[in-house]
Amino acid sequence: MAVALNEPVADFQAQATGGQTVSLSELKGRQVVVYFYPKDSTPGCTTQGQDFRDLLEQFKAADTEVFGVSRDGLKSHENFKAKQGFTFELISDKDEALCQLFDVIKLKKLYGKEYLGVDRSTFLIDRDGVLRQEWRGVKVPGHVQSVLEAAQALSKG
Repeated sequence: MAVALNEPVADFQAQATGGQTVSLSELKGRQVVVYFYPKDSTPGCTTQGQDFRDLLEQFKAADTEVFGVSRDGLKSHENFKAKQGFTFELISDKDEALCQLFDVIKLKKLYGKEYLGVDRSTFLIDRDGVLRQEWRGVKVPGHVQSVLEAAQALSKG
């Protein structure tokens, strides 16, 4: 079943960079941002990751953990993270379990061809594991600042 606003997000476990296994239940008590992006080392995805990196201290000050998710493998993620100096973990979702949970796989078109791809989307989960805000079909410029403001407001709430 897909996530829904103001409903608890089903617990999940996923492999991430740094040899970590990310589990939503282990993050209880902290806010969590999960952002989905199409592919490592592509222009929009790189800019989006850099924006999260540059504002990460402010997210941490709002008691918010940030995780990026794509269908790329861990080796690709480790290279992308190292090259860009990301100070947050990237989750590998090769089996698309998280993509399905958050319903981010959409029919896309590129050069007239249709394919199933990741719709750039971001989700803000509160300290109790409840989905409080979602952004779908994200345009990168200014997006991360909007997510930060929502996380800050929620942490004060």
